[in-house]
Amino acid sequence: MWQRLSFRTQLFLPLGLSFVAALAMGGVLLQAFATGQLADENEPGRRSTRTVAVALNSALGASDNPRKVLDAFVRSLDPSSDIQFRSVEAGTVPSAKDGLRNVHGVPRWFVDLIAIPEMDAASPVTIQDRQVGDIVFVPDLSADLFEKWIAFLALTSLVAVLMVLTGTIAYVFAGSTLRPLQNLGAGLTRIRRGDYAMPIPLAGPPEIRLSCEEANALATTLAQLSQDNRDLLHQLVSLQDNERRDLARELHDELGPLLFSIRAGTIALSESSPKTGNLGNSVQEVMRSVEALQQTNRPILDRLRPLYIEELGLEASLQTLLQNFRRQAPHVSLTTALDPGLNEIGGPLAQTVYRLIQEALTNVLRHAGARNVQVQASIAGEALAVEVSDDGAGFPADNVFGRGLTGMHERVRALSGSLSLLRADERTYVRCRLPVGTVRDGRAST
Repeated sequence: MWQRLSFRTQLFLPLGLSFVAALAMGGVLLQAFATGQLADENEPGRRSTRTVAVALNSALGASDNPRKVLDAFVRSLDPSSDIQFRSVEAGTVPSAKDGLRNVHGVPRWFVDLIAIPEMDAASPVTIQDRQVGDIVFVPDLSADLFEKWIAFLALTSLVAVLMVLTGTIAYVFAGSTLRPLQNLGAGLTRIRRGDYAMPIPLAGPPEIRLSCEEANALATTLAQLSQDNRDLLHQLVSLQDNERRDLARELHDELGPLLFSIRAGTIALSESSPKTGNLGNSVQEVMRSVEALQQTNRPILDRLRPLYIEELGLEASLQTLLQNFRRQAPHVSLTTALDPGLNEIGGPLAQTVYRLIQEALTNVLRHAGARNVQVQASIAGEALAVEVSDDGAGFPADNVFGRGLTGMHERVRALSGSLSLLRADERTYVRCRLPVGTVRDGRAST
């Protein structure tokens, strides 16, 4: 649970709890020490009460008119003094706590919070061994409680100010630390996606700046390695194309004349010999075999090297490819949308687009069992987009790219493009995007 909280929450939550704990501890300490302090502050008054009572009883005992002496003593007392005389007729002596219910400026809950000790004192006054009243000590604790309330407010204000100040500092510190970390995380995400161009800003504490510098150095290294990898893939694709071109040329230049020679010799043999017996049947079988070899040799040459791309252009070559698909799969509805601007493309890019569509259509024929196929290829803005979709059975979950599409993926990567295979809305999509810069480079190399 703690790990799921944000950095600011993990920082502010302990701070807030510590301040609340400090405030609660201050209240506990105030309650604990206030009781003893109030008792100690009023202890002299209690002793004075006892002393006054002893002196008064002595004076009353020595006087011929003790009542007159008592009345004079009562008149001499200040009504606001904590020491008062209460006659027996006056009833119960009031307690100091009775006057603390509504102390001006002090909330009731604060008064109830403090455990006020028993500080009342009463010493009996007697005349001729008969108690006529008491000298009582009933202190006024309003001032003391107001003082404690002001101290509590000061403590609370100090804690609140410290909490706000510390929270502000922590917020600024968290922001100055989190922003560089967020930039570092976003930069690492771009690096993981293959975007090495935008450097990570150097900010924050030295440790974070060092991490950003190392991440930028890593991005530079990965960018160089990625470029080297693309160059190697491009060379590999070029070597493969050159090898296929040489092999296609050999098949065309060597196998074609040989098949033609066999066909011509067989025709001459058939015309110069009587068409009787097994010889005539053998001649016909040789003719059929030669025709089958010629028919087989044409698609092999087409797959090795579609030589007419350079003569007809990519768009016209793709139209020929799609016509062949219609002849091979008349039961499949084929919808096409080819940009005429594709004829401006040449070189490795044109061959890659042609072979990608060729491989996708081959997979549809062999594996998909589709009834509807759509082929789109267009140049829009800065990208060349190719999409082949069908309503067939789709691809196995554990085998997204087969051998053919894996080879196409390597070709697309060599041209700094992207190739994806996905399943959506009960259709399978093969999508490819190539940058316009690669298009121009491919055209320039033709």
